[in-house]
Amino acid sequence: MTLGWGGLVRLCLANAAIGGLAALPVNLFNRLMTVELALPALLPGLLVALHYGVQLTRPFWGHRSDARGGRTPFILGGIAVVGLGLVLTAWGIASLSGPAALAVWILAYALIGLGIGAGGTSFLTLLATAAPDARKGAAATVAWLMLILGAIIASIGTGIALEPYSPERLMLVVPAVAVIGFVVALIAVVGIERKLGAVPAPQEPKLGPALRATWADPAARAFTGFVFLSILAFYLSELVLEPFAGHVHGLAPEDSTKLSGGKDGAALLGMISAGILSTLRLGSLRLWAVAGCVISAVGLIGLGSGLPLVPFTVILGLGNGLFVVGAIGSMMRIAAERAGSTGTRMGVFGAAQAVAAGLAGLIATGILDLARLALPVETAYATVFGLEAVLFLAAAIVAGRLLTMRAAPAAKPGGDAHAL
Repeated sequence: MTLGWGGLVRLCLANAAIGGLAALPVNLFNRLMTVELALPALLPGLLVALHYGVQLTRPFWGHRSDARGGRTPFILGGIAVVGLGLVLTAWGIASLSGPAALAVWILAYALIGLGIGAGGTSFLTLLATAAPDARKGAAATVAWLMLILGAIIASIGTGIALEPYSPERLMLVVPAVAVIGFVVALIAVVGIERKLGAVPAPQEPKLGPALRATWADPAARAFTGFVFLSILAFYLSELVLEPFAGHVHGLAPEDSTKLSGGKDGAALLGMISAGILSTLRLGSLRLWAVAGCVISAVGLIGLGSGLPLVPFTVILGLGNGLFVVGAIGSMMRIAAERAGSTGTRMGVFGAAQAVAAGLAGLIATGILDLARLALPVETAYATVFGLEAVLFLAAAIVAGRLLTMRAAPAAKPGGDAHAL
């Protein structure tokens, strides 16, 4: 059994909760550590990298949800653990200093990573089985929009609640945000799995054999490579666009922020378009993933070549939006193809995504700093954009090979050609 539109939107509220809670370490805590506490900016950067590194546990959580026959406890438990990590971080900022604060933050960010890994993997696994095949693109669109909406609401709401800032106020607001996130997730998932029926027994009861079985599937292995390459390229471009607008085009901070807003608006248009078109069976999810990678590469090449800033930023955003929905929808479809291993497969894809996101910041800033030592600033940024474009094109080639690989099975009697 699958869910209708109302059930899918309700389920995606869990992703809004994850997005809202995950926004605080990147935005609020980063600001408090570097400004109010006057700590090196490298510290929150390393803590965020730690929380991505811990998400290598995603295959474990996915397999456990397969073995335990339910996703809901892992979603709610994961979000509760994220909330605990947020409260510990706030306590370290408000009440501690020196090595004690650092020890608490390391523990807290590890908990945040574990919670996001458990909750996020289990949410996507549940969504993959709850969404009808024809609606997976639209479900991916709703899930991503909810993630963004949750981050926006949490960031703005927390900012308003913290006025005027004080450590005591921080210790009131952050626990309240954690509780709200948990309640939203509870509303999202309670009773959902009873409507869907029992989770199939795992094909492999132990994690090691389950991972080997997933990796032995050529389609799953190729898609893991696609996820890694495309997410690495995606986050590389996220980190260098605004500095590029300031260094090369002389834009003031408020103008570069507007530029990023325009890119995000184009990405939103791409997401909605991919979701609607795939639902109407106009193109496939993997086609939109490939197209999004190619269009993103075109935007990056244009930016690196010194072509007009705004049009090619919009092209980049549009490509990013198409890619996101195509990739997530395809991820859900491939993960759900083998009953009893959906969580494990989703965990493998999620681990590749986490590694790529964690590496992106180090690679982008490291290459840019090294290139600026030896090259003019325009050429240094062009080097980074060129690398990103190559990664997107490589991801498109991998996805294209995956599409060809799966064409024969889909054409068999009873197959779904649209699944390509």
